[in-house]
Amino acid sequence: MEEPPQNDQTMTSLEEDDPLNSTSPQISVSEFSCHCCYDILVNPTTLNCGHSFCRHCLALWWESSKKTECPECREKWEGFPKVNILLRDAIEKLFPEAIRKRSEDIQQHNDIIQSLAAFQKYGNDQTPVVPHAVRVNQQRGGGFFSGVLTALTGVAVVLLVYHWSSRESEHDLLVHKAVAKWTAEEVILWLEQLGPWASLYRARFLSERVNGRLLLTLTEEDFSKAPYIIENSSHRRAILTELERVKALGVKPPQNLWEYKAVNPGRSLFLLYALKSSPRLGLLYLYLFDYTDTFLPFIHTICPLQEEASGDDIITKLLDLREPTWKQWREFLVKYSFLPYQLVAEFAWDWLEVHYWTSRFLIVNAMLLSVLELFSFWRIWSRSELRTVPQRMWSHFWKVSTQGLFVAMFWPLIPQFVCNCLFYWALYFNPIINIDLVVKEVRRLETQVL
Repeated sequence: MEEPPQNDQTMTSLEEDDPLNSTSPQISVSEFSCHCCYDILVNPTTLNCGHSFCRHCLALWWESSKKTECPECREKWEGFPKVNILLRDAIEKLFPEAIRKRSEDIQQHNDIIQSLAAFQKYGNDQTPVVPHAVRVNQQRGGGFFSGVLTALTGVAVVLLVYHWSSRESEHDLLVHKAVAKWTAEEVILWLEQLGPWASLYRARFLSERVNGRLLLTLTEEDFSKAPYIIENSSHRRAILTELERVKALGVKPPQNLWEYKAVNPGRSLFLLYALKSSPRLGLLYLYLFDYTDTFLPFIHTICPLQEEASGDDIITKLLDLREPTWKQWREFLVKYSFLPYQLVAEFAWDWLEVHYWTSRFLIVNAMLLSVLELFSFWRIWSRSELRTVPQRMWSHFWKVSTQGLFVAMFWPLIPQFVCNCLFYWALYFNPIINIDLVVKEVRRLETQVL
């Protein structure tokens, strides 16, 4: 038996009864309202907790509270909230006229537009979401990179233990011991630290058993004749110049990193952290407050005169601390303005023979910090924020100055053990941390290109 044909009226009735094929009249605008403005959702943004709000409402809430949490349940969101595209399309299809009127009203309020721009800028500053393919590659390479960091950390720990175990106590160093109390062995130690050329005269000093008291009585005439017979005039002048400094101070002046740290623990720690946070301010501090003892040797090392290039040793050159020439100042100011970390790397390079591994850590750290600084300038340039550079510089200067003043005030109260830990952390572990930061910046740049 054939079924009776269904007419058009019957088909229309069936379609209206199917909720999937019709817009049910019971769906109203109130069911798609924002819990902030209680109006229809415009560009609905769904948070981790499941609540949805107009994007401009969420921006206004974030700008006023500076909190990354849900306005309704106060649960913190993770990442940066994005527009719920499925919900937005459904609302625009169901209530196109209401969305159009609401959008026109929003565009007329400049404060809302500014809040949305600030909110989006905040989102751009956050770590971008990495595509799945890139994330898989990162996970594959993460094991190797973690192994490299672990190995470098192990090297740093070994160096730290080595310095603690092999070096004599800081209180036993010659920088803390009066010259008149030096033994013959300690005089030889002082002589050899002047440079490799000083080993030529080691046997002569040992044979005469020159102790601290005898050393203070020696003159240029004594060094030029038997039993010392120092015929090289530059060597003799270097020994005499250093001897004059010893007589003036009463102790041995610091001639390497560890002795400098023993004499100036606070300043050495300050300079290490200034290398990372503000190398230009650190060098300015040396110029203003430590010109003769530190800044002059520094500038003569990184910007040497041509006639000094044929000298026997860096120590010999540093003993004649003349005022820098205009050519040296010009070279220094150019590097100071554009490549401040290169100055530190060049200075550390000249001390490779004295501080073999430590100089290499400083050079690597300076290179990494240069790369991070370039990334910072590139980020400012790409976002067209060059006008904010003076304000950023002032804020940075104020922050570093207040932190330095705070540390200077409470420095006498800090235990020596804590100071040593901070010093070695900045010296050996900061480069390892900076390697991780450089890798993250490179991955972030690759993600933006993709």
